[in-house]
Amino acid sequence: MSVCYMAYVSGVVQGVGFRYFTQLQARALGVTGYAYNMDDGRVEVLACGEREQVEKLIAWLKVGPRSARVERVLIEPRPYRDCASFSIKY
Repeated sequence: MSVCYMAYVSGVVQGVGFRYFTQLQARALGVTGYAYNMDDGRVEVLACGEREQVEKLIAWLKVGPRSARVERVLIEPRPYRDCASFSIKY
């Protein structure tokens, strides 16, 4: 079953390669969507794909790369949309 979730990641998550490492994880899992640095210091991540793979990415977001310090991840379901790949938005 395909699902989409929007995740809002708070903490020290900008300027530490968070979007890049998220993209690597998502592509390895076959998850599509994007990662985007928000003006308020959070990273917005849209994750779409098979439920199990998306849940694995969300679990990874709660830890993040070693360079980051994740404090909170807010998850919201979204209507499924078919994205071509997982990209970094600017």
